[in-house]
Amino acid sequence: MTNERSKYIKKIKKRKLSILATQIVLLLMFIIVWEIAAKVGLIDSFITSSPSKIISTFIKSNDTVYTHIFQTLLEVMIGFILGTGLGFLIAIILWWSDFLNKVFDPYLVILNALPKVALGPIIIVWAGNGLKSIITMTVLISLVVTILNILSGFNEVDKDKIKLLESLGANKLQLLIKVIIPSNYPTIISTLKVTMGLTWVGVIMGEFLVSRAGLGHLIIYGSQVFQLDLVMMSIVLLGVLTSIMYFLLLYLESILIKYK
Repeated sequence: MTNERSKYIKKIKKRKLSILATQIVLLLMFIIVWEIAAKVGLIDSFITSSPSKIISTFIKSNDTVYTHIFQTLLEVMIGFILGTGLGFLIAIILWWSDFLNKVFDPYLVILNALPKVALGPIIIVWAGNGLKSIITMTVLISLVVTILNILSGFNEVDKDKIKLLESLGANKLQLLIKVIIPSNYPTIISTLKVTMGLTWVGVIMGEFLVSRAGLGHLIIYGSQVFQLDLVMMSIVLLGVLTSIMYFLLLYLESILIKYK
C-alpha cells in the first residue's frame, strides 16, 4: 500500500470517527438539556417526562417490559422479512416479464397511494384480532414501496451493458445474478432502510388497533391512564431498537460494498 493510499484511508477513518463523535455529543446534549429543563420547570415533566423518570419507569417495570419488547421485535422481524422478501421476489418477476410489468404498473402506483392504515378495520375482520392482523398491515404498508423501488433500480441498469452480455449469449437468469442484482446493491440497501421505517410504522399502528402486548400497546395504555412516563419510555425504547436495526443495515451495506 502506498503512502498516499494509507493517508487517504486514515483520513476517511478520521472523518467517520468525527461524525460518530458529533452524533454522540449531540445526543448527550439533548438528554442533558431535556433533564435540566424538566428539573428547573422550563417544561412540564408530567407531559414530556424526563430521562431520569424514564429510567426509573424502566427499572420499576421489572421483566414485563421485556415481554412487550420481544412481542414488538417479533412482529417487526416477521413483517420486515415478509415485506422485503415478497417485494424483492415480485420485483424480479415484473422485471423478468415486461408484459406483467406494464400490466401491473398502474395498480402498484394506486396501491402505493392508498392509505393502508385506513384498511385497519377491514384487516381485523379478515385476519382476526391478533398477530395476523398486525403482520398483514405491516406487509401491506411496506410491500408496494419495496416493489416500486427495487423494480425502478432494475429498470435503470445500463441498457448497453445488458445488450453486450446478451450478444455474448447470456440468458435472463445470468443477467439477473451477474448484472442486475449486483448493480443495485445501493438501491437494495436504501430500500431496506425505507422499508425498515415503514415496518415499524405498520407494527405500531397494528398494536394501537388490536394488540394486547407490545410497545404500541404500552403507548396506548399509558396515554389512557395518564402514565406519560410509560408512554415516553416506550417511545425511547422504540428509538433505541430502531437505531440498532439501522446500524445492522449499515453493517450489511459495508459487506455488500465489498462484493460489488
